[in-house]
Amino acid sequence: MAMPAPRAPLKPLSEALSQLLETVQPIAMTERVATLEADGRVLAQDVVSELHVPPQDNSSMDGYALRTLDVTAPGVEMAVSQRIPAGSSGTPLQAQTVARIFTGAPIPAGADAVVMQEDCESVAADAGDVARVKVNVLPKAGQWIRRAGEDVASGAVVLSHGKRLGPAELGLAASIGMDRLSVVKRPRVALFSTGDELVMPGTVAPAAMPAGAIYNSNRFFLNSLLRRLGCEVTDLGIVPDKLEATIEAMRDAATAHDLILTSGGVSVGEEDHIKPAVQSLGTLDLMQIAIKPGKPFAHGKIGSAHFIGLPGNPVSSFVTFLLLVRPFLLRLQGVADVSPAGAEMRADFDWLRADKRQEFMRVRRNAQGGLDLFPNQSSGVLTSAVWGDGLVDNPGGQTIQKGDAVRFYSFAELLA
Repeated sequence: MAMPAPRAPLKPLSEALSQLLETVQPIAMTERVATLEADGRVLAQDVVSELHVPPQDNSSMDGYALRTLDVTAPGVEMAVSQRIPAGSSGTPLQAQTVARIFTGAPIPAGADAVVMQEDCESVAADAGDVARVKVNVLPKAGQWIRRAGEDVASGAVVLSHGKRLGPAELGLAASIGMDRLSVVKRPRVALFSTGDELVMPGTVAPAAMPAGAIYNSNRFFLNSLLRRLGCEVTDLGIVPDKLEATIEAMRDAATAHDLILTSGGVSVGEEDHIKPAVQSLGTLDLMQIAIKPGKPFAHGKIGSAHFIGLPGNPVSSFVTFLLLVRPFLLRLQGVADVSPAGAEMRADFDWLRADKRQEFMRVRRNAQGGLDLFPNQSSGVLTSAVWGDGLVDNPGGQTIQKGDAVRFYSFAELLA
């Protein structure tokens, strides 16, 4: 009797991710979109400024522009020779006078400082006299002046290609007059689930659920995760646990998508048809990754389309997406640095059951600056991802005691 082939050793997460990213050829197609509509998109070319920001020296305070050589001691009185609001231009400043100036207004020629209005005092003038102020401080040259080009110099690259755009980046692009930006085309992703046990919410009432049936939660959070990463999603619903149906779904999806993403069916059971379906149409690498939750992970190609198969348990699918699919999709859009930054934080819990796999535990920051652990770390308990606000990355074979420093990745970063 033939002995079964020995199982391949579990693959470290870092090796699996590196192998996955090596297969990525960033999307070459680009489009120009309105800057107002570019949130979350990835720049396809550098953004270069054609002007200084600010365009000229201007006041950072409401106050009075003056020549410091005219103020030899606090209490000097001078006439107000002009008024310069933002959006207007002044005239050269006369000696022994000040210009009433407002935040953002250009500094008049000859002035080398601004004194804020709180440090000046209006002086009553006789009928027919010009307004006068008393300067109650000794100003320093350059104070309260924002220099031309202080923020952005003309000719500078302010945003580099491959940068993922957020609110600050859009504001910066607008500040140099960019009303449209060249961005990478959105990845086209076909999403479907496998499993005859899956039921869509709304089709069967909870009280009428058949034995063994479950609502398809994975479809909802995967759809949301994909859209947050800028993808165009084609939701193909639930594919029956039949080889022919799975092959047909794969073949159709491969013709018009950059990625086919499935949930469930990447194990080795008799009802798991993903493996033979992909192999019949293209290539497949079925990995066993040394992570918990997770472990089964599939990647392959059908024509020019990538295929990724996630495990079916909801937390396994959720965490594996964040660890592997998120960086894959960012790299597909041309982002170079796809690793989350993370932070070192204090564990306010004990974890004494070390696993040989690298563990990603759902935790929540507390008011004391530490991390609390969700009590049930099962791969089927999706409430842990709702209760928590991030993951602790615990290396394989390592226990955690209260007070230990651990690596924390926030959902705010991973879901952005």
